[in-house]
Formats: sequence, structure tokens, C-alpha cells
Amino acid sequence: MQRSLAVIGLLALFQPLDAEQPNKPAEVHQDIVKYLDSIEKELIAINQDIWNYAELGLEEYRSSKRLMDVLKKNGFRVRSNISNMPTAFVAEYGKGKPIIGILAEYDALPDLSQEIKPERSPFAGRSTGHGCGHCALGTAAAGAALAVKAVYDQHKLPGTIRLYGTPAEETVIGKVYMTLDGQFDDLDACLHWHPSTKNRIWYGTTKALISAKFTFTGLPAHASGSPSKGRSALDAVELMNIGVNYMREHIKETSRIHYVITNGGGAPNVVPAKAQVWYFIRANTHEDAEYQYHWICDIAEAAAKMTRTKVAIHIDTDCHEIIPNLPLSKLIERNFKEIGPPKFTKEELAFARRLQAPLREDFGLQEQKPLNDTLEPIPDKPYPAEGGSTDVGDISWHVPTGGLSTVCFAAGSPGHSWQNVAAIGSPIGHKGMMVAAKVLALSAADLLQDDGVLSAAKADFKKRLQGRKYTTTIPKGQKAPKSIR
Repeated sequence: MQRSLAVIGLLALFQPLDAEQPNKPAEVHQDIVKYLDSIEKELIAINQDIWNYAELGLEEYRSSKRLMDVLKKNGFRVRSNISNMPTAFVAEYGKGKPIIGILAEYDALPDLSQEIKPERSPFAGRSTGHGCGHCALGTAAAGAALAVKAVYDQHKLPGTIRLYGTPAEETVIGKVYMTLDGQFDDLDACLHWHPSTKNRIWYGTTKALISAKFTFTGLPAHASGSPSKGRSALDAVELMNIGVNYMREHIKETSRIHYVITNGGGAPNVVPAKAQVWYFIRANTHEDAEYQYHWICDIAEAAAKMTRTKVAIHIDTDCHEIIPNLPLSKLIERNFKEIGPPKFTKEELAFARRLQAPLREDFGLQEQKPLNDTLEPIPDKPYPAEGGSTDVGDISWHVPTGGLSTVCFAAGSPGHSWQNVAAIGSPIGHKGMMVAAKVLALSAADLLQDDGVLSAAKADFKKRLQGRKYTTTIPKGQKAPKSIR
């Protein structure tokens, strides 16, 4: 009996591989990494193009087209003008279940023009810049989708890989309206990443955010000759802001409320008939953000009554905190360990150190390393919400969602800084981008093949959302804005 088993085993060893035999994950991984290494120069070129375009949210026409063109060229089915947003798109390859999504962003920020230099040096002729690194974010996400497609037919992978082009993340618009439009409803899992000062798995949450504009209407009059005939909309804005600033004393310490006056009138000698203030209202939970928003609406109405003006309130967007997912985080961590954190040269370390110099001088930065070079372990409990918000959160309320960050910025660099604009356009950003593309691609390929991880991710998702309901302050049927400013 033992001899017979041995013979059977020996014969099996020399049998030709069956075309339908399941693929070994290691072979799929090797081919994905090999493919991404082969297109590294092309991905860097895409990053640099989007870095140069530096288009603001809902205006990313060239940036989204750059990504769509390379996806179409490589055989993806691409749909554009998604959810009433000209710069939103969905690209997919394959068929059937499971469907795995990867998120791409590509919007820049205002007033962050910067060359690829270690000192403050605005880019001539441009006021915008990629201070959040979304040029690399979108490029790596597209690269990951291309890599999965490259091995899909060769290894006979099941299911569908889908890349979502999501505009206006900086104002948390794109994914919110795509979510309300049902674009993510059939996903089995969703992956995302973000450039950072740290290598870590995104096993944590963020702040919910409601973005609203309060427009006051009064009566114009000569500010000196007939002030009694006027009703100042600017007075209403200022009284509202004072009220909100007193409100801060009585909200949770983790909440954040900030605003800009977008219209304060035209001239000092004319009583302003129109004035507007734009608020971001954040909290660790959407429930708290919604509570604060309604309180601020009451303050606005009171300011209007005090000034005999009228107020119109418009919500631009309403995003939720991220719901973390442990099984997806563990999968991403395993693949991150396989790829390893970015490795930097002496020249790149020196560049980062020079980027840190003004931060040490002006803000007392204490970071010892110019660039973090280790992968942080997944914490026992999810990272608490810090200061930021992202519309990835809304997707995570509808489908299991997991992500990561890679080092693309100098250690200790603040978000939305000129230092980040310089770094993401340099080899530092390129290396972090390539690591992210590989980890995303390996994780997506694993999810296409591993029902066990998907089942565990869905169970974790269901447990975390037990007793919670997705709500929104956006009026039913409201379309995405055509512009945000």
C-alpha cells in the first residue's frame, strides 16, 4: 500500500500542469511584481504629468483622462462622467464575482504651488500643488489594476477587478455622491491607499465631515449716508461666526469646526447685501457631526433674525468616518511585509533632511529620521480618528474596506504642505508609490482567489455595523456640485 502511494505521488510530480489547475499564489505574486517593475518608468511619467497638471477637485479633466487613456489602452472597459461628475470614471476588467474595487484620486490643492526643491519655491505660472500626494495615489491605484489585469488571463483568475476614479477628495465630494448613486453596491471588497510619512496599514478610523455654505441676504445702502436703510449680510456672517466660536466650549474635544468667508461684500461704503461663510463640521462619528451641524444651523437662523436678513443653507457634501476591517488589514499587512517598505538612497535621505529644516526651525520638529523606513504593526485596537477626513469612509459603510499608507513624504511633514508637493514629485514619492501599487495589486489578486478572506472580511464588516445606520444630510436626489468654489 505504501509503495502504491509512493508511485502515485511520483507520477503526479511529472504530470503536465492542467490548464484549469488553481494557481499558486506565489506565482501570481511574482508575475505581478515583475509586471509592475517593467512599467515603473511609465507609472512615474503618469505621476509627473498629474503632478504638473495639479488640477483642483471637480476640475481634474487632464488628470482623469491621463488615467483613463492608459486603462483603455490596456483593455479595460471604461465608463466616464459617473454620478453627474465629468471627471469621475469606472474602469473594469474580467467578469463575474467576486468584484474587487481599488480607489484612485487625483485632485490637487489651492495655494500650494511648489517646485521639486528642498526650499520654498513656487512653481512659475501655477498656484496649485499636490500637497496630499494624490498624483501618486491615482497612479499607483491604476498601476495595481493594470498589474492584476496583466496576470488575470495568464493565471485564469476569477471575478472582476474595478478601478474607481474618484474626484474632489480634498472636499470629500466624489465618493459620497458615487456612493449615493449606488456605484459601490455590488463590490465584495474595496482597497485604498494614501501617501504618508509612515508605512502602516489603515486599521483605523477618521472624522466624519459635513461641508455647508451659509448665504445671507440683506439690503444694500450707503454705509455712511443712509445706514439705517441697509441690512448687512456681513453682520449676519460675523454674528454667526461669533456664535459658533462660543459653541466650541460645549462640544466634544475631538470635534473640529472651521470656516472661511467666501463673500464679505464689495466695498466698505456699501452695506453688504450678500455674504457667505463656508463651514467644515467634523466629529469622530457622523452622529456627532450631524448634531453639531443642526446646532450651527440654529445659530445661523438666529444671526439672520438679529440682523433682519435671510439665510439660505446649502450642504455641498456629507462624509462618514471610516469603518475599519481587521481581516482585510491582516491581508494587506502580509503583502506589505512581502514587498517591504520603500528603501531610500543617501541622496533621497539628504533631500528629505533639507525639507525638514524649516520645520525644525519654525515648529521645533523633533523627528530623528529624515524618512521612516519601517512598517508599523497593526495595533490591537483601531487607530483613533486624528484630524483628517476622507470620503473613503462612505464606501466603508457599504462594503468591507481596507487600506495602507507608504512613506512618500519627509518624516514629520504636516499634511497639505509645500514639503509634500516637492517630495511626491521626487524619487521619494515614486518609491512609495511603487510599493503601494504592488501591495494593492497583490491584495486584490488574493481577494479574487481567496473566499476565506472575503468571508471573514464580510463578517467583520457586518459585526462593526451592527445597530448602526447610514444617514446623510444631503437632500434626496441632490446632484454633485459642478464646482466647489
